[in-house]
Amino acid sequence: MAGNGDCGEAGAVTSGDAAGERLYVPASGTFDEAISGDGTARPHARASLAQVAATPGAAARDMATQCRDRGVVFNSYRGSEELLIDPLPRVIPAAEFALLEAGLIQRVEALDAFVDDVYGARTVIAEGVVPERVVSSADHYDPDAARHRPPGGTWIGVAGLDVVRGADGELVVLEDNVRTPSGFAYALAARELVEEQFPRLDDAELPRPIDHGLELLADTLAQAAPESAGDDPYIALLSDGPDNSAWWEHSLLSERLGIALVVADDLELAGDELRHDGSRVDVVYRRTDACSTDSWVGELLGVAVRAGTLGLVNGFGTGIGDDKLVHAYVEDLIRFFCGAEPLLSSVKTFDLMRPEQLEEVVDRCAELVIKPRGGAGGVGVVICPHADPGDVEVARQAIREEPSAFIAQELVMLSTHPTVVGDRLVPRHVDLRPFVYMGRDRDAQVVPGGLTRVAFDEGALVVNSSQNGGVKDTWVLATTGH
Repeated sequence: MAGNGDCGEAGAVTSGDAAGERLYVPASGTFDEAISGDGTARPHARASLAQVAATPGAAARDMATQCRDRGVVFNSYRGSEELLIDPLPRVIPAAEFALLEAGLIQRVEALDAFVDDVYGARTVIAEGVVPERVVSSADHYDPDAARHRPPGGTWIGVAGLDVVRGADGELVVLEDNVRTPSGFAYALAARELVEEQFPRLDDAELPRPIDHGLELLADTLAQAAPESAGDDPYIALLSDGPDNSAWWEHSLLSERLGIALVVADDLELAGDELRHDGSRVDVVYRRTDACSTDSWVGELLGVAVRAGTLGLVNGFGTGIGDDKLVHAYVEDLIRFFCGAEPLLSSVKTFDLMRPEQLEEVVDRCAELVIKPRGGAGGVGVVICPHADPGDVEVARQAIREEPSAFIAQELVMLSTHPTVVGDRLVPRHVDLRPFVYMGRDRDAQVVPGGLTRVAFDEGALVVNSSQNGGVKDTWVLATTGH
């Protein structure tokens, strides 16, 4: 996750401060989600700040204990680690979220139409909206997915987009995640733990519930089933097992949804049907790292999907929709498939195979963010304004030598939010991952909130949990009065 602007510790809220009194002044050129430019709390954040500001350290320690007691963990290269949940929620006014919601729905509907078109008529290529080379060179382009069309007609059942807010206050999409989006169970855990600390708020200050997101997910999975499944399809969540980074999430979702949690060895192919414990599986909620038709997942599920006896969420080949270079064309995809201007902008992304864009990036490299096209989790990302000159030059040379292997993006100064570090509330950079669920006929719905991810290190711009990141509960207020 990239942005710029370091936030100093001076002026941090200490344990004696009230939410409306002495607060830090956001760093110059940085938008803060809860604190205005003069250091006072924004109206929509006052109530939640008042609950935490008096004893932030105690609230954080209690939160850590609760997380430990409930076993909320994620897996990283270091093994199983406790998830860090900040006790102070991020609050989003109702009217602002309504605009974001409309933009998210429009975007995911366009991406689903794009995936369907790429593995079908390919009009988007024929009419020059997206160059053919962009599609054919994508890591997760899966030509054989054309033979594995989803029975319900929807390719992207679940989407989790990475949304950031720049210095100008505008929310924009940094990356699209439509292959194997994760995080909703952690959003549920954050809500359940954080709301226990807020017993004194008025109804107008409380957030819209998010637990109905489970119902939206259940509906998405059920509607992916073939017609032969009837009204009560057999649904299984397919995981890689305990070594998967989101195994805790897989376990929680299967329990809350009342569906089977399975690994490859639990399933068998009988003719053109997939079976688990003697029952035909009608839908697989695929949460595996492998996602293509030529992987073990494709070998296991492909026959049934091709035969139309098995629905798959998300479908084979959907990774073309979250390719980092395709991101450069999503606003054009919205215009093409929706016949309207984008309601939610993308962070400007450069196609380095276009000579004029490559030349601009080479000249402006020190101002931009360079990313490996196939990277994930912030690995290999060079935030050039914050990098050593030598590293910037290495990045410049790399894109000259192999422009197809990288993309470049304009630097976005991630917004900040008061976050508990030690016994103080200090500004830390955040992003937002909202979740969009889509059933038949591209009927998309958004969970009101999502998962706010936060970098706990001062000035850090990578919010991944494996790099000392954590999460915040995300509140969308129910009334427009805030």
